[in-house]
Amino acid sequence: MKLNIVLVEPEIPSNTGNISRTCSVIDARLHLVHPLGFDISEKAVRRAGLDYWDELEIFEYNSFNEIRAKYPGGVFYFCTTKAPKSYSSMEFPVREDKDIFLVFGKETKGLPEDLLKENLESCIRIPMKENKRSLNLSNSVAIVAYEVLRQGDFENLEEKGCLHNG
Repeated sequence: MKLNIVLVEPEIPSNTGNISRTCSVIDARLHLVHPLGFDISEKAVRRAGLDYWDELEIFEYNSFNEIRAKYPGGVFYFCTTKAPKSYSSMEFPVREDKDIFLVFGKETKGLPEDLLKENLESCIRIPMKENKRSLNLSNSVAIVAYEVLRQGDFENLEEKGCLHNG
């Protein structure tokens, strides 16, 4: 199983920066669907201090359909406040040799409703209080990604830390 994070038209550079750092430490691929609300040129990335950016597998697309076409065997989950079921009730196929894609929409609007309606069985949400703004995008990515990893027993991730003497 390979974990993939898909950001559809992200708007806020600091969110994508935080998400890229999460991808770096969990060995997930990052997929960005244009248009982006910011510049990710080498100069802009260097200026933002994203010193781990070169450790990431980053892919860019002009449309969501491009990523679907590139990974026809991938299992896609659509993260939205409009989903009927919680991410924690989902059994992700972590023991199978399949790519898992967690798809998130832009900060101001989320994912397009037609995409959600076409994939309703694969739509998941993070529970929160009614009539509240949704969680920050980078927090949402981390919550759902770590649930997928937990179901896979954090395979290939270091689970133990150690205190330093002194």
